[in-house]
Amino acid sequence: MTNADAPAQRHSKASEAELIADPQQKAEAEALNGLRQFDAGRAIIREALERSSFKLRISHLLGLQREALVGISSYAGNFRPAGVAIEGSKHTPPGAHIVPEMVEGMCDYVNDHWAEATAIHLAAYVMWRLNWIHPFADGNGRTSRTASYVVLCVKLGSDLPGLPTIPQQIVDNRIPYFDALDAADAAWREGKLDLSRMEELLSGMLAKQLHGAYAQAGGIMPES
Repeated sequence: MTNADAPAQRHSKASEAELIADPQQKAEAEALNGLRQFDAGRAIIREALERSSFKLRISHLLGLQREALVGISSYAGNFRPAGVAIEGSKHTPPGAHIVPEMVEGMCDYVNDHWAEATAIHLAAYVMWRLNWIHPFADGNGRTSRTASYVVLCVKLGSDLPGLPTIPQQIVDNRIPYFDALDAADAAWREGKLDLSRMEELLSGMLAKQLHGAYAQAGGIMPES
């Protein structure tokens, strides 16, 4: 599939009773919940910075997903109870019975590598691995982006300034994000952890966000 053919979005497909049937009402609820989820992520960042201590927990991820899906999905704040497919992706997520164990393993990886790994690597890992596990019936992408941003900010020791934020940049143009996920998936199928595409993507987006803060402050880039 070429970039031109790639879908603008990817959706999880799981069987559940929809709490909102009207598409317009659902879109409005998702937009509002997106703000709530980002605020919840920033609350985690602030608490971690105030305590000077952080470990990524399953409860963080469930809480963030709950904010994204409250009032929309009957599975808000819970792992999916069954299998799930990802439209537009070759990847088939693992069975629901091993989801908790795999999410715990993802958290362990971040916590075990916290001291020596870079912020970009840890954020890239969370972004990819949570999408790979796809632990929720819905809201996987939204939760992975917010959780990744939380890890990035806490590791850097700052609630990062600047607009657009990294999660918003991904929403504005999802194709490079999907390409980076696909590249990491392909490497994993060969038994390798290679997040170079995702790390490169997040590095550029971080630079753009921080440049936004610089420009907002009245900064002028020097002539080369």
